[in-house]
Amino acid sequence: MSGFVRFMAFEMKPEKDVLGLSPSKNQGKGESGNPSSVNSPHNKNKKKIKKKVVMTWRRKKTGSPPEEITAVRRLFLTCKEVFSNGCPGVVPSEDKIQQLRGVLDNMKPEDVGLTPTMPYFRQISRLENGSSPRLTYLPLHECEHFTIAIFCLPPSGVIPLHNHPGMTVFSKLLFGTMHIKSYDWVVDAPLRDPKTRLAKLKMNSTLTAPCNTSILYPEDGGNIHRFTAKTACAVLDVLGPPYCNPEGRHCTYFLEFPLDKFSSDEDDVLTGQVEKEGHAWLQERDDNPDDLNVVGALYGGPKVED
Repeated sequence: MSGFVRFMAFEMKPEKDVLGLSPSKNQGKGESGNPSSVNSPHNKNKKKIKKKVVMTWRRKKTGSPPEEITAVRRLFLTCKEVFSNGCPGVVPSEDKIQQLRGVLDNMKPEDVGLTPTMPYFRQISRLENGSSPRLTYLPLHECEHFTIAIFCLPPSGVIPLHNHPGMTVFSKLLFGTMHIKSYDWVVDAPLRDPKTRLAKLKMNSTLTAPCNTSILYPEDGGNIHRFTAKTACAVLDVLGPPYCNPEGRHCTYFLEFPLDKFSSDEDDVLTGQVEKEGHAWLQERDDNPDDLNVVGALYGGPKVED
């Protein structure tokens, strides 16, 4: 069965089955059983009636509306359109961004087969060795242009401070309450060392679903962010283009330090407007930080693609 037929949600059957017509024992014969009686007026009328039925059915099928598309399928098709010509550092046009944001704003947990009672979101009363609660990563789709995925966080679950180099990222909180802290790099700021840069605070707020989709860009909007679950949370993410180490889109994790950690009293970064707006030093850390505890699982919701 073709992808188009599955998308339209009906099964291709032989015409006689759809119409409820089946060959009889006397098909091709007249009432007398004589094959020559097929040309009798009675059988000519039957033949004409059958043609009318077939034509009527075809007109009805062609003119009938297709079955409504699922929300997750609509998301997939919109992502294909929005990121069709995407490449690192290139932000989709504003109308494309709003198109995708509109689809994500309307997404609900049930659209991707999630409920807060699932084991992914179970409260953990005691953590071993002080480790963070385990998060679950559900990949919905990944291609060279974009990724669609869901992060499932139990209470107190953390996605450590990390970046999205050359990427535009849409994050939709499907349910729960989550604290988000994000930064953007300060352009042309001096490095304290090869792994430590100055960043400007972009967001330090708590969000509760339902809420609008958050968007970050390659150079602004809070490209470096951390998620902390106050309650069980599910976050639907769209990244375009996806992470790709060979192409230089490597996920880097960071530690944050106050300004005076790597600054002296004579430093310009400690004076005037810079200090008032809220800045911090971000230092690269190991690829597998201790406070990152993520496992992958199969997505079990409605089909994303054919």
